[in-house]
Amino acid sequence: MLIVISGLPGTGKSAVAEGVAARLGAVQLSIDTVEDAMLGAGLAAGWETGVAAYEAVRAAAEQNLALGRDVVVDAVNDSEPARETWRRAASTAGVALRFVVVVCADRVEHRRRLEGRRRGLRHLPEPTWARVEALAGTYEPWKDPHVLLDATAPLADVIEEAHRRLTTPVPG
Repeated sequence: MLIVISGLPGTGKSAVAEGVAARLGAVQLSIDTVEDAMLGAGLAAGWETGVAAYEAVRAAAEQNLALGRDVVVDAVNDSEPARETWRRAASTAGVALRFVVVVCADRVEHRRRLEGRRRGLRHLPEPTWARVEALAGTYEPWKDPHVLLDATAPLADVIEEAHRRLTTPVPG
């Protein structure tokens, strides 16, 4: 199964992705980690490098799916082209695709999390709250079925809810 954990920066999606991957014994892949490595290798920051990070993670996901491993991807996925990356990967690998959208309904908490996080990325700067608000204004609506999680609850509860909903068979 390919699970894609999506949402705005600072919502808690990386922590949820890590927890879900651990619960499932799945491979975890992060767009930001790959993009940070690309920037560290001298690629210029920009749209092209961001797209290349999605493609690199897609390739790694496909390799792991071909080996029979479940994969959890951590990515903003703010546009249809980004989401198509994962549809293509699941189709190529012949596996189920599940999207999870993580939100932080409490704006004050969301901002606190964003401004307080230190992820240890050396080349990819943390986005500002103004950048996240701008991204929220252009975030394309979801067309695919997805699990919606409010990460305002304690992390262990959010991970448990994600795990429960992801391991329950999808009707149809």
